[in-house]
Amino acid sequence: MTSIGSLALLGTAILGSPAPAPAQGTQTVAFTNVNVVPMDRDRVLSDQTVVVRGDRIVTMGPAANVPVPAGATRIDGSGRYLMPGLAELHGHIPGGNTPEAQIEKVLAYYALNGVTTVRGMLGHPRHLPYRERANRGEILSPTIYTTGPSLNGNSVSSPAVAVAIVTAQKNAGYDMMKIHPGIPREAYDTMAATARRMNIRFVGHVPAEVGIRRALAAGQWTIDHVDGYVEGLVWDGTGSPPQGGFFGFNLVDRVDESRLAGLVAATRAAGTAIVPTQSLFESVLGPHTVDQLAAWPEMRYWPASVINQWRQSTTNTRQSDAYSPENARRFLELRRRIMQALHRAGVPFLLGSDAPQWWNVPGFSVQRELDAMVAAGFTPYQAYEMGSRNVAEHFGHGDEFGSVTVGKRADLVLLEANPLESVANWSRRAGVLLRGKWYDRAEIQRRLEELNRD
Repeated sequence: MTSIGSLALLGTAILGSPAPAPAQGTQTVAFTNVNVVPMDRDRVLSDQTVVVRGDRIVTMGPAANVPVPAGATRIDGSGRYLMPGLAELHGHIPGGNTPEAQIEKVLAYYALNGVTTVRGMLGHPRHLPYRERANRGEILSPTIYTTGPSLNGNSVSSPAVAVAIVTAQKNAGYDMMKIHPGIPREAYDTMAATARRMNIRFVGHVPAEVGIRRALAAGQWTIDHVDGYVEGLVWDGTGSPPQGGFFGFNLVDRVDESRLAGLVAATRAAGTAIVPTQSLFESVLGPHTVDQLAAWPEMRYWPASVINQWRQSTTNTRQSDAYSPENARRFLELRRRIMQALHRAGVPFLLGSDAPQWWNVPGFSVQRELDAMVAAGFTPYQAYEMGSRNVAEHFGHGDEFGSVTVGKRADLVLLEANPLESVANWSRRAGVLLRGKWYDRAEIQRRLEELNRD
């Protein structure tokens, strides 16, 4: 089976803070009588007024005690819930020769769905100016963190090439580097040492020759897709790595789960975070037929030609020699046990769905990822925490975003029902406030329809 990383190729310890958006004139927005889900802990603050001026939350407290400034735009929060926007930590932004309109459409899809931060995981030089424009609030877009172009078995052929690529990406100003499969062990080790010396982080896949234990020891900042852990339950890192196929799917009969405790301890000690992209696996290997997947409502916003490719890729995966519905079920359950063990040990989890990979439409797929994490045993609060406070702390920007707190950036989502009761309520959005600019439900739908026609 082909890895998602291979398909994508075919188709900082200290990060500088994103450039603050300029004040949005004197615009003031006040959410009145609203229930606040601050995401500092698992709680709801009832009957609050939250005042935003420009791109910052300036006042918050009991509605009886907080006056609404004269001239403010009032948004009635009665019976509604205000929470931080969420992050997509394994998103993709088009690059290459993609027309600007298509790039901006994808960014808008994220933002209009309440995704107010995105980590672009297949970087391109064009993304650097987009990052600055987005982070200044000049375009409809989440705040962007971006990797550079992929480091993979084709681009990193030797240690010397690894040094050159790390140096070039650091000098270009990328926030971090993206690791894909295929990098030889010696080149990976040189890459990691150079990255430490130049103070640039690396994230993503675990190359087969490297293995999860070495990736953790080398300081890989995030392990995406829970990559390498299934293989790590079979292989101790000596000799030749096993042929794991689709993220270790072929090894489901060979795993030794007594090895898991050691992998968990190594992950915790390394300070590495996990970006699960579990919804991708639930789609490809779960019980839905390809016709059912193609009928999901968000598919209307994505090109039919790409959806047909997803149909074929999913069908091909399910027709491989290793596949059976029973093996798929066991593989998904194994991934859930691995994630629960990591989470119980305090390993940080970050929300990411891998949009737009198989069946994940940008912005819309965050709901699928929330659903998948709850199905894996996470509470709604823990699932939302992955996309809010955890992300801010991961980037060292806990004072900038990630919770509803005075002084933080006004990236907020207003919901019609309590999100802590069910993650399904994430889709019941009354509106999105992005860097202090309000988009109500009607405006969001109008913009989505316009983008869909382009």
